[in-house]
Amino acid sequence: MGVLQGTLDLIVLRTLQTMGAMHAYAIATRLEQISDDLLHLNQGTLYPALVRLEQQGRIKGAWGKTETNREAKFYSITKSGEKALEEETRRWRLMSGLVEKLLGEGA
Repeated sequence: MGVLQGTLDLIVLRTLQTMGAMHAYAIATRLEQISDDLLHLNQGTLYPALVRLEQQGRIKGAWGKTETNREAKFYSITKSGEKALEEETRRWRLMSGLVEKLLGEGA
């Protein structure tokens, strides 16, 4: 299943808020686990989102070692990212509520 446009940033920020600093592969693996393997993120989807979020100052990256002793960039959420997550979560809930309401009409 693909990611709805505009939701990837939201779920990446939420994952980092919940789990703490993670590298890209761990983020992708975590999202697959949580979605019961319905969500599969390839590098071409996840990496541009991480770059975009870092450029926006919503996450910051720092190089470190993975569990298998490989170099990887670990991302963590920033104060700006926390604020954006709060705003986007509120916006998402309003929008998804509206969509549910509209889909329920006439049913």
